[in-house]
Amino acid sequence: MYKTATTTVERKRPPPVKILSGQLRTAESRGTADIGDGCVIKLGRGRVLLVSLVWMQGTVLEVQLDRNTVLLMDETGTFAVQGVNNIPKGKPCLSQGKYVMVMGVIQAVSPEPVIRAVKMADLSELAAHHRQMWKLEVEDLQQVLA
Repeated sequence: MYKTATTTVERKRPPPVKILSGQLRTAESRGTADIGDGCVIKLGRGRVLLVSLVWMQGTVLEVQLDRNTVLLMDETGTFAVQGVNNIPKGKPCLSQGKYVMVMGVIQAVSPEPVIRAVKMADLSELAAHHRQMWKLEVEDLQQVLA
C-alpha cells in the first residue's frame, strides 16, 4: 500500500551474513576494501555468496586500544576487528578471554581477515552455548541465502 523510499546505500548493502574467519580468508575480493565492496565466498557445489557486511563471533585474544583494534579467534582461525573504540557500549567486550559477537564491514580478507566494527556485544555469559551453536547457525543461514 505505502512504499518507503530506498536509498542507494540501503539497496547496495544487504543485511549481515554470519560467517567464519576461515571462509573470509579464502574469499575473493570484489573491489576496494576501504569502500566496503566486500567479497565472494565459495560455498561448494558451485554456490557463491556475495558478502560485505558480516556477523562474526569469537574469543578476544588481544586488545590494542592504542591501535583501535582487537584480535579475535573463532574455530577456524583469527581475525582483526578495527574501530572498537568507536562502538557504543563496546567497552565491556574489550577484555581478553571474552566471547563476543561483532557486526562489521569487511576491510580485508587475506592474509588475515579484517573487519571494521559497527556493533559488538558480549556473549560471555552463555559462551559455551553460543560456541556450540555458532557453526550450525552459520551453515544454516548460508544454505538459505545461497
